[in-house]
Amino acid sequence: MTEAQAIDRLSAIAERYDAFLIDQFGVLRDGRAPYPEAVETLVRLKDAGKSIIILSNSGKRSAENDRRLVDLGFVSGSWDWFLTSGEVAWQNLKREGEGVSDGRRKCLLISRDGDLSPLAGLDLERTASGADADFVLLAASEGDVYPLSHYEALLAPAAKRGVPCLCTNPDKVMLTKMGTAFGAGRIAELYEELGGSVRWIGKPFADIYASALDFLGHPDPTRVCAIGDSIEHDIAGAAKAGLHSVLVTTGILEHASDEERRKLFAEHGASPDFILPKFTW
Repeated sequence: MTEAQAIDRLSAIAERYDAFLIDQFGVLRDGRAPYPEAVETLVRLKDAGKSIIILSNSGKRSAENDRRLVDLGFVSGSWDWFLTSGEVAWQNLKREGEGVSDGRRKCLLISRDGDLSPLAGLDLERTASGADADFVLLAASEGDVYPLSHYEALLAPAAKRGVPCLCTNPDKVMLTKMGTAFGAGRIAELYEELGGSVRWIGKPFADIYASALDFLGHPDPTRVCAIGDSIEHDIAGAAKAGLHSVLVTTGILEHASDEERRKLFAEHGASPDFILPKFTW
């Protein structure tokens, strides 16, 4: 792996790329508000003529995340598309459900704050029990509210029956108003530990990058740059898709040492092209 180049501002490399895939949590905002300069930086990058996709491991659909970002103070129109893993999964489930005539499947939905939007518009029946579910849709974690044992009790009956699980948020750590907590990806790992099978949608897996590059018109991958705070998801995902990347050292790696980051580069077999202290123009 090549050594990442340290830069102090995004404008130093902007001309090298035609499009940017930018992570939400840990780059643009934390669990409470936008990071300082993030709103302006996104506007300036768009004003420089770049195509911008906000690429997020959110189990919610794109439109809902789009509205939330504007409500937080980001400028509407300073990105071209807010693409979430939840959106990719919803579109997949919609296609898979078309033409199916053998009855409505029962879905055990794991979400946050009672959110039902991952099922809206799909011909699925929601169940609250893993004992009669046909599949599990793991969209979000409430790891700041419940311990992991809560999810083990909920999911064990489904895993025991061999019910498949679709995880639409692979992040194992999430940022909340109170700090970090285990994310939906950790719950998906638990499901595998219980003997269940998981299909993963989102970074670092291929489906979400295929959707993003399709939207961009299949550009030269070396002219596309991903910006994120997670080595496991953003940097490794970009490498698998043949894209360049920038690691922003806010978010989940804010307090990590250089040595700890190097260990993570080795663990996930991916190193960013650039390291940026924060998302600033």
